Amino acid sequence: MDRNGWDFHRHISQEYGPVVKMSGFLNRPILYVYDPKALHSIVVKDQYVYEEKRAFISTNLLVLGSGLLSTLGDHHRKQRKMLNPVFSVAHMRYMLPIFYQVVDRLRHAISAQVDAEPREVDVLNWMGRAALELVGQGGLGYSLDPLVEDTPNALGNAIKGLVPALFALDTPLRAAPYFTAIGSPAFRRRVLGWIPHKKTQKAKEIVDTIWDVASSLFDAKKRALEKGDEAVLKQVGEGKDIMSILMKANMNASEDDRLADSELVAQMSTLLFTAMDTTSNMLSRILQLLSERPDVQEKLRQELPFLDAVCRETLRMYPAAQIIIRETRKDIIMPLSAPIRGRDGKMMHEIPIPKDTQVVVGILGSNCNKALWGEDALEWKPERWLSPLPQAVTDAHIPGVYSSLMTFMGGGRACIGFKFSELEMKAVLCTLLPAFKFELPKGSIMWNIAAVTYPTMGSDTRPEMLLK
Repeated sequence: MDRNGWDFHRHISQEYGPVVKMSGFLNRPILYVYDPKALHSIVVKDQYVYEEKRAFISTNLLVLGSGLLSTLGDHHRKQRKMLNPVFSVAHMRYMLPIFYQVVDRLRHAISAQVDAEPREVDVLNWMGRAALELVGQGGLGYSLDPLVEDTPNALGNAIKGLVPALFALDTPLRAAPYFTAIGSPAFRRRVLGWIPHKKTQKAKEIVDTIWDVASSLFDAKKRALEKGDEAVLKQVGEGKDIMSILMKANMNASEDDRLADSELVAQMSTLLFTAMDTTSNMLSRILQLLSERPDVQEKLRQELPFLDAVCRETLRMYPAAQIIIRETRKDIIMPLSAPIRGRDGKMMHEIPIPKDTQVVVGILGSNCNKALWGEDALEWKPERWLSPLPQAVTDAHIPGVYSSLMTFMGGGRACIGFKFSELEMKAVLCTLLPAFKFELPKGSIMWNIAAVTYPTMGSDTRPEMLLK
């Protein structure tokens, strides 16, 4: 995957139509898809035929443990059943007081760094630290970053460095399905430690940091829960955090439904990674766009209800992941919303898909489909959300869980924490925008394509984004 491959992604998503046939590694057939009816088949109706790539599942198992991103089928459904209630809208309302306490500390910390004179600051770093503390307190019931000064945070740096580190190992990770079949996790860890490869050891160090923190937090929370409610109430969040509620529910679950301790630790490491990396990068993107459009930035200060439109439009045009890849586990017929012309010139109303075909869910293609969103689909226009969406969008029945967008996907593998993330973003922006004016830096900001897109300054590979 080319981290600079934006032109290719735009070309595929805009020039060829809603289903594109391509050839991949060793001439393996690939379909790039954003036809609405086909998407519904892929992520909802036939989601257990269109499963995650084996390499994706195996890599997540190596990196995050046996959590939501690393399981399939009945195992995944069992975990999701246990987790769904703690990510409900009803529970999210308990998060707001926690969020605003954290974000107020963020505001004071940035004020102290800027002081009386405007200067460039690493916004990505601050958004990452804030997101880490938000997920720490709201998700895990622990404070992970006091946000009192501009100091390095080992866990935050590890999470921020994970995607670039794995990106550098893209080719070796193709062997992940075979490697995860060998021995126990402890044995595989020892084997990795013997490999004299700098990039592999860097990735292992990052993974060890995240897993060690998740394990120690889990052990402490388990001890508190075993002591009773009084001990839990003394913790950050007073037992209302996601993991406290999940672990209580797990203790009371039947033996068939109960998750193993290793799975609970894996959910914690998964939550740490997903809730910090995607949210902080999206916040950084919004602040960059507002720096490019000072008129929108000023309007937000005057009309905070406009914030919802800004968030939705940014999530539409700049999803954290441009694509999601699925593999067909058996032959299947893919339905289409409208007929397309095949290579032989004949019109096709459905497409036969052989087993083991890679199917690329075109998130960017769907979110920026001019046939649905109009000719201005490639323009960042928050005001489009202040009026009813185009009838074509409504009639298409896009299977995404959020605002007719595929950004958070849909079906049984939709992003379970999208409400948590949305609440985080709005809490941060509501607090920072009245306090600061953001401007573009002297250097250029470059966004890199990866599993989660991330910014760097110029051609540097280190995640960073400066704003004044």
